[in-house]
Amino acid sequence: MTEKQRFFQFSEQWCAIHVPERPNGFALLILGDVSHFVDDKTSLWIQHVGKNKLLHDLLQHGYTIFYSHLYGANWGSPKAVKLAKQLIHYVLKTEILNERIYVLAEGMGALVGVQLMNELGDQIRAIALLNPCLSLQAQLQYEKEHKFFYKRLLRQLKQAYGQEEVERCIPPLCPPVVPMKIWQVSGVNRYPSTIHARAYAQTFHVPVSYHLPEKTYMFAQAIHDFYEQYSDV
Repeated sequence: MTEKQRFFQFSEQWCAIHVPERPNGFALLILGDVSHFVDDKTSLWIQHVGKNKLLHDLLQHGYTIFYSHLYGANWGSPKAVKLAKQLIHYVLKTEILNERIYVLAEGMGALVGVQLMNELGDQIRAIALLNPCLSLQAQLQYEKEHKFFYKRLLRQLKQAYGQEEVERCIPPLCPPVVPMKIWQVSGVNRYPSTIHARAYAQTFHVPVSYHLPEKTYMFAQAIHDFYEQYSDV
């Protein structure tokens, strides 16, 4: 398959856009996890074997895919949400696409994703979450049991939010206002399902699809089928 990709800076953050050979007219914003990165030539979604497969499988379905470095470990900070909104506006202005987009958020990216959908409303058609971190407060409490990881998380939060009293700045748990589905891989996970996917699903009645670890990043067809349910609304 032939596709076009380009890298550009937007608000001093590197971004990437992938245009498929046969576009379906819909844009798909990817919001990455803590290790996500974009530079002037590549990104984690290109270098990581599993993510690359998911990326190309979704491109085969015709989605124009875009994403940003988004300050790295942003943990759902206000500046990350603001930049994501600005990037959406920019891409829709410069590319020939439907004004209502899809979102795919992994891990920490879900914190930005749920805030975006609550602020943008039905401009987002549907949101798919992979092994999401949905409650920063719950994650912070969980990491307190792991001293090294807890200190690293605190450093990242202070850098992301620019505040010493980090816990006062944590965004509240956001209920879904657009169609949402969660794909959760079982086993060892940085974001335990019991405090994130399962807890969120039970509270807000969001469907969850559970899978074995070897199925990670093999959800393109299922995600496409989910998105397709809302392609005509």
